[in-house]
Amino acid sequence: MNIRDELLKEHSLANTRKIVNFACASEENFEQLMQCFLCQEYRVAQRASWAVSHVASRLPSFINPYIKDLVDQLSKKEVHNAVIRNSVRILQQVEIPEECHGQVLNACFAFIESHDTPIAIKAFSLTTLHNLSKFYPEIKGELTLIIKERWDLETPAFKSRAKKILGLKN
Repeated sequence: MNIRDELLKEHSLANTRKIVNFACASEENFEQLMQCFLCQEYRVAQRASWAVSHVASRLPSFINPYIKDLVDQLSKKEVHNAVIRNSVRILQQVEIPEECHGQVLNACFAFIESHDTPIAIKAFSLTTLHNLSKFYPEIKGELTLIIKERWDLETPAFKSRAKKILGLKN
């Protein structure tokens, strides 16, 4: 299967499932999917992002060699929001290498502080920051402060995720 061609042929759940199943069959197939995800073609990267997220959930070992690539996506302005969203979604579920912690912390704090960040990216960023606070307890105070400052401006999805992080009952 040529993943790029399949991504461009049809954007549907059925096609994404077919691509995910193919990518899960071998690390070589997954590498082909990652090349699409990391490419400069806006539409190809956007469509590949959902499939990458599904494969990473199913086979976390496949994504490990690409963690730095995911982290690098966070600072790119020219990529589709789906690429950022799925990168942060994956990062909230994996062990992030220590050498990437600073870059992830900076990006995720910037995401939750920005009015323009889509809510899913904010929610995944909250969880990623919470996970990293286990290594850097000093960021808990800053995270709590930002959540409280943003509270009245944010959506119910943000508040739900923030309550879990703050240990509040719904």
